Amino acid sequence: MSYVPPSNLHDGAPAAVARRLPAARVLLIALVLALAAVPLLPAFYVTLFNNIGLAALVVLGVVLLTGVAGMTSFGQAAFVGTGAYATAWIASASALPAWLAWAGGSPWFALLAGLLVTLCVAGLLGVLTLRLSGHYLPLGTIAWGIAVYYLFGTFQSLGGHNGLANLPALQLGAWTLERGEQMFYLIWLLVLASGWALHNLLDSRSGRAIRALNGGQAMAASMGVDVFRAKLAAFLLAALLASLSGWLYVYTQRFVSPTPFGVNQGIDYLFMALIGGAAQLWGAVVGAGLFILAKDWLQDWLPRIFGETGNFEAIVFGVLIILVMHRAPTGVVGWLSQRFGRGRTPARHPAPNARAAALARRPLARRPLARRPLPPRGSTVLEARGLTRRFGGLVANNDINLALHAGEILAVIGPNGAGKSTLFNQLSCCDMPSAGEVRFHGRSVAGWSARQIAAAGLARTFQHVKLLPRMSVLENVALGAHLRVRPGLARSMLRLDRLEEARLLAEARHQLERVGLGAHAHMEAGNLSLGQQRLLEIARALCADPSVLLLDEPAAGLRHAEKQALAALLGRLREEGMAVLLVEHDMDFVMGLVDRVVVVVFGEKIVEGLPAAVQSDPRVLEAYLGACA
Repeated sequence: MSYVPPSNLHDGAPAAVARRLPAARVLLIALVLALAAVPLLPAFYVTLFNNIGLAALVVLGVVLLTGVAGMTSFGQAAFVGTGAYATAWIASASALPAWLAWAGGSPWFALLAGLLVTLCVAGLLGVLTLRLSGHYLPLGTIAWGIAVYYLFGTFQSLGGHNGLANLPALQLGAWTLERGEQMFYLIWLLVLASGWALHNLLDSRSGRAIRALNGGQAMAASMGVDVFRAKLAAFLLAALLASLSGWLYVYTQRFVSPTPFGVNQGIDYLFMALIGGAAQLWGAVVGAGLFILAKDWLQDWLPRIFGETGNFEAIVFGVLIILVMHRAPTGVVGWLSQRFGRGRTPARHPAPNARAAALARRPLARRPLARRPLPPRGSTVLEARGLTRRFGGLVANNDINLALHAGEILAVIGPNGAGKSTLFNQLSCCDMPSAGEVRFHGRSVAGWSARQIAAAGLARTFQHVKLLPRMSVLENVALGAHLRVRPGLARSMLRLDRLEEARLLAEARHQLERVGLGAHAHMEAGNLSLGQQRLLEIARALCADPSVLLLDEPAAGLRHAEKQALAALLGRLREEGMAVLLVEHDMDFVMGLVDRVVVVVFGEKIVEGLPAAVQSDPRVLEAYLGACA
């Protein structure tokens, strides 16, 4: 069930397999021993472990939402309450209206109702709050967390603040789960199943999109990822896990009231994730266990130490959280992995498992991904007409016209601050022009998003490298092929997407080998040199199978031999019929490679023509090359 951070994920040649750390094995063995020892434990400890399992389900969602996707939510307890109240309402047959009497007491209908109600509520709240960013997002979750909490206590049909009591035991066919040890096995079976499903998800195309949300949203959108949809998917999955915990809570406690579902409990879930490791699936189990055990122990012993009752454990927990963030910012599981695991040597990987190897041998897995047809050579594929971009009183681009043709390499050159990257951002729909228009394959792209133009066949790199430094090189490149396969979330969670994943990673490896980074596929991308990171970006762009490739300073940071290899690659792409538009400062690299050159100075195009003619133009010598004569 362990999900290791992006730095520890890799393809299993071809299927992606997360490295199992010794620390995770130790935790798994400890959990199995605890499961076996349940019949021997006193009822108090069984109840304690049940509470840990219920919390771990919620914290798994917190890890996905906050630790992986980078979205902080204080409202997960509200979704636990939504699932719990829907279950309690269905289980209380006497409280049901006549038209629902047939469903009274059915745990499966209660589970379905809880999940559906939670899905609707979370969908509405997600649409309203996930468009917020920065500190506004967590503040938004606090707001609706408080609102939902008071909603539970307002309706008398839900028992008001007194809640609903004397709820029936969970009936599964012929089995009635009345005792804590009986519920124990069901709770922990669902914890393990949920962790396995999330592990599979994060080890997939959809999982890479979710992981890219944490620090790489602009890049992901340029690769065709629907950023808002990925956010909403993570948000809904976290809510459904919380709702599942609420369903189990009702049948474990046989009572429900608003008290356990307030914002304070939502903060506790975040603390659990921080303690265990917010970027680790195992961190959910460890964090929930340590938090609940420590809270119980502190509530028992602190009053004896201080000689009076009080919420001393809250003070101690505050100090402990600060210490954990200082001494183990990656949580207990992350600290154990770094100290005792193989986290120090991220390039070491085990052989692929037997299932991955078997999938790789299938004919379908060896079949390359479908490629888009390239336009006829010489046809206009990208055009700027009167393109102007103003930032207040600053005019970054002023009335720029250019056309790029299939099978051509066009360079845009100019001094620093000339507006070249601004031009690139408008051509790739990362920015909108103040005036003028951009046409792609003859169609105006006004109002298009970066994702839409990526889907239409335009891929780009960035002036300042944008990648996910703790994700492997191979997985960074695989993000480029996001739109070329379409397995859904459910198939990924059930691990039914392995053939598509094998083909996607094979394509990523092929593009890495084309740019000369094949030997670095399993390294953390952040460990590459700047020049190698630029090559990674080119491989990622090529993985998208574009008809138009925009390269922003691709040769910066490359050694002479690497520049020669890049020039040879671009030459091959030109021969295949791809259109390449590049911004570059290395004149030797540009003039020996491109077909035409456009010179931009102070946001205006001053010269356009063949390399030799541009190189000798007096305006270029004066404005760009710094000639005195």
